[in-house]
Amino acid sequence: MTKPSSMSNPAVGRSGLTRGVRLVVAVSLILSAGQQAARAENPSAEDVKLFETQVRPLLAEACFKCHGEKMQESGLRLDSKATMMHGGDRGPAVVPGSPEASLLIQAVLQQGELKMPQKSRLKPEEIASLSTWIQHGAPWPGEAAKVATRSGGPSAEERRFWSFQPIASPPVPKPRDAAWPKNEVDRFILAMQEAAGLTAVKTADKRTLIRRATFDLTGLPPTPEQVANFVADDSPGAFAKVVDGLLDSPAYGQRWGRYWLDVVRYADTAGETADFPVREAYKYRDYVIDAFNRDKPYDEFLREQIAGDILAADGPPDRFAERVTATGFIAISRRFGFDPENYQHLTIQDTIDTLGQSMLGLTLGCARCHDHKFDPVSTRDYYALYGIFASTNYAFPGSEQKNRPRDFVPLIPPSEAAARQKAFDEPLSKLGESLKQLDAERTTAEKELKSATDEKQADRIAALKSKLAELPGRRGEIDARQKSLVEAGPYPRAYGVSEGVGKNAQIQKRGEPTKLGDEVPRRFIEILGGFALPANSVGSGRLQLAQWVADKKNPVTARVMVNRIWQHHFGAGLVATENNFGARGSPPTHPELLDYLASRFVESGWSIKAMHRLIMLSQTYHLSSDNDATDSQRDPTNEKLWRFNRQRLDAESIRDAMLVLGGNLDRTPGGAHPFPPLESWNFTQHNPFGAVYDSNRRSIYLMTSRLQRHPYLALFDGADPNASTPHRTATTVPTQSLYLMNAPFVHAQSESLAAQLLQQRTDEPARVELAYRTIFARPPTAVEVAQSLEFLASYRKQLEVAGAPENRRSILSLAALARAMLISNEFLFVD
Repeated sequence: MTKPSSMSNPAVGRSGLTRGVRLVVAVSLILSAGQQAARAENPSAEDVKLFETQVRPLLAEACFKCHGEKMQESGLRLDSKATMMHGGDRGPAVVPGSPEASLLIQAVLQQGELKMPQKSRLKPEEIASLSTWIQHGAPWPGEAAKVATRSGGPSAEERRFWSFQPIASPPVPKPRDAAWPKNEVDRFILAMQEAAGLTAVKTADKRTLIRRATFDLTGLPPTPEQVANFVADDSPGAFAKVVDGLLDSPAYGQRWGRYWLDVVRYADTAGETADFPVREAYKYRDYVIDAFNRDKPYDEFLREQIAGDILAADGPPDRFAERVTATGFIAISRRFGFDPENYQHLTIQDTIDTLGQSMLGLTLGCARCHDHKFDPVSTRDYYALYGIFASTNYAFPGSEQKNRPRDFVPLIPPSEAAARQKAFDEPLSKLGESLKQLDAERTTAEKELKSATDEKQADRIAALKSKLAELPGRRGEIDARQKSLVEAGPYPRAYGVSEGVGKNAQIQKRGEPTKLGDEVPRRFIEILGGFALPANSVGSGRLQLAQWVADKKNPVTARVMVNRIWQHHFGAGLVATENNFGARGSPPTHPELLDYLASRFVESGWSIKAMHRLIMLSQTYHLSSDNDATDSQRDPTNEKLWRFNRQRLDAESIRDAMLVLGGNLDRTPGGAHPFPPLESWNFTQHNPFGAVYDSNRRSIYLMTSRLQRHPYLALFDGADPNASTPHRTATTVPTQSLYLMNAPFVHAQSESLAAQLLQQRTDEPARVELAYRTIFARPPTAVEVAQSLEFLASYRKQLEVAGAPENRRSILSLAALARAMLISNEFLFVD
């Protein structure tokens, strides 16, 4: 029986779809278009950020020269959504919601007749950003909006919003079960559980608890000895001693410094088209790690990052370099375009956006083109801050057009810097004179040699030739000394910022720096006080901004940070949108607890370590990750924290833990990357800087590039260095499993671990037991021992058949067992 063709059924069209199906598809497309139009009209904060940080700069760099205000090839103009939708000779350039139907995407893919840009190709990630933007309806913030529509400041209703209220010190609840809580944190948690009819699960066993705490605070696994000592310690303060020991470890700052670097989008490269390396960026990274290890008061930590160079001038001298280095927070703002100085407004936008998200929990960057659509942040607020950073000198990292860095900030006081500069210039000048003298000698010798033709001058000719043959070597020596001197510089420098000339900014209409509006006095955000600079202020205003941000009366600063600390202990914050405490963010699940923690944070002198102790010594933190069917139905997302959330190790912890277990972790702290010599830098957008430097040091010390992410960190959901990353996602993709099974790195650590097991234990059952205690922080069951021994025997037999040497069979079979354990969920997750 033959299958009828589509044409034999009048209800089926040429596409093979029935009329009913086609009708459903058509309706679906119409609804989708409506949804995309609504999304474009009312873009989310994520859509705005995508457009402002990726799409708009890309269009400006790649398209506006030929399709902008001054030139419209083929009648096409791409510097506004309206002109883009109107299109040119071939029709509309974009079809909102449909990248595949958009001529813009077809052109940048260069797969057909259209090939744009004409002289180059966009990178895959740039095309992906354009496609995502079009898929979301091609929102163009500020296109139809009036500039600075707010008048009279935030409304009374906006001022009543929860995150703008003063931090309260709420009374501690008195739950019915007075025996369960260990501290005040538990009383807040238990009161809410009792009100919801929930019952917390049992406490985690001690082995689970020390493994959880050790990974939490250091990102590394506990040793079998640490586990055994804690299990044997029955004193009431046993766990507090563990916590204190972990907080005192240098590994603590390396773990928790990474979280801050995620939020402030740290990278070792600039991010402009050639992605120039920044040799001195690591100093800011090391500053952050050191600040966490020293428990630097958080308010001081913030002030130094905003205005460290200004604070440094007031002393003491031994804090000068540290404070100047802290301004790397501003300097690491992303650079854009072929010539970043022409896109400084985008770099300042990145600074303001990151400051808002990281320190204040507000999406300030959304107000660049128009008043914030959801929060009481106006365009005037944005440009009041913009003037502060426009009055600041950013270190220049280099770019395709100007390929040498400059304006890096001295790490010594100005008077000392001037003296060192003078001492530096003298030998450099002498070397320059020596080079001129050599060139003059060469010129003279060549002239004399050319005129010495008489046979009687044979000796003279020989002497001149000899002299010319010695000259290149002498020049090479002087060149090398000169390059070495220039590379070192007269004094150590930081990738930071310095004071410029204080000036107010004008509003940039629709975010365009060439279309200027009213001047806005420099001040703080109005909803947070709106404090203005004194009328006679000559500085940038960063010192005052730092004081406003870190003021204990600021209602958001302490709340935002304690929420981050809570988040990294429990896997989710009390406010789920850690970077957004505004109207489009999530409200706190436990508002009174959030305020209680924030008020204790300030009272403790802004001590982050004190906050760790308060949270980790609670009964809530000690709960197991066991499930309960009844409570799971009542609270499926565990919002009330009746159990502990099981969490996958992040990319850095997986790698670092394997290095530790393999005995190969280099614990050397800090330091620079082995970038190529400065004089060799000639990177371009078609030949950008890119490198992966192998190292056995902790993952926080891996070189982080903005445009070419580290392949391992990208695979395991590492932070995006182009945007503030408040939390890590945990994707599950086949390539992760393939890496864990096949990567030479994993095999090398497994074999190193196997060698240690062979050396430390003489019989196989004991080696299996030690493997379990080392990798899982627990002893194996009798069944697991039997299964492991059977696996080892079988694996050795296969190696024998394959012809492996006898002296290698034991270590390779044990390495295979270790590898199977290292890629198991029990190792990759923390309960």
